[in-house]
Amino acid sequence: MERFGIVGAGIMGQELAQYISELGCSVILYDSIDAQRTHAIEKIHDRMTRHEREGKLSPDKARESMELITVAPSIDGLGEADFIIECVTEDLEIKRQVFTSLDRICRPEVILASNTSSISITAIAAATKRPESVIGVHFMNPVRVMRLVEIVCGLATTRETFATAKQVVKKLGKEYVESRDYPGFLLNRILVPMINEAIFALYEDAGTVEAIDKVMKLGMNHPMGALGLADLIGLDIVLAVMEELYRGFGDPKYRPCPLLKNYVAAGYLGRKSGRGFYTY
Repeated sequence: MERFGIVGAGIMGQELAQYISELGCSVILYDSIDAQRTHAIEKIHDRMTRHEREGKLSPDKARESMELITVAPSIDGLGEADFIIECVTEDLEIKRQVFTSLDRICRPEVILASNTSSISITAIAAATKRPESVIGVHFMNPVRVMRLVEIVCGLATTRETFATAKQVVKKLGKEYVESRDYPGFLLNRILVPMINEAIFALYEDAGTVEAIDKVMKLGMNHPMGALGLADLIGLDIVLAVMEELYRGFGDPKYRPCPLLKNYVAAGYLGRKSGRGFYTY
């Protein structure tokens, strides 16, 4: 795989584009919002400049990496990609619309992968005429640092598609686990309910934000507290995953905390909005 296509130029799309380009592969980046495409390139350039200052990238490597990223003005520009990674918002209908378009645009042999953290790969694949070539590749944020990728096969995904996805993940220097196609897969089925419970503890005044996170960091030796981690992930993403778990399993243990819903409704989404459980 020499040319990757990325749909969605939010945080994950940006990070993937930068990481893949730094490994010497071409990237075609697309977002349906014009301003977001411009913003994404600016953010990638800013991060590369910072990595230069920190000694993580040489000036020549940063310049070469930026040159490997092409911004497509329309989704049709992804027709030249060898492997697609979708990184749009966690909404099934939006993802299905994207995959229907990709199915039309991309060559028959191209694998269509979703970076979804919780939504059914089977349901996404059903929007295409190639469900056997649709797979989940759930990268973690920040992409440069996190070593794991969840690979998720839908009901129709072939073992050949899985084998190719494994090769891609290894090419990108990551390790993988295979998760079954159930809501939340493995990582978020375990992680996000823990975060939701920490939010319930705050909602019920069992402790302050600082106390809850200190318990996680010093009492459980986690590198971050649950509320700080929620801010890093994005509270809208945390809520979307909890709602998918609740909808998918129908179990009340997955009900989202009312405080989480209120924060998202208020636009307190965490680091990306400047305010969540902490102020940034």
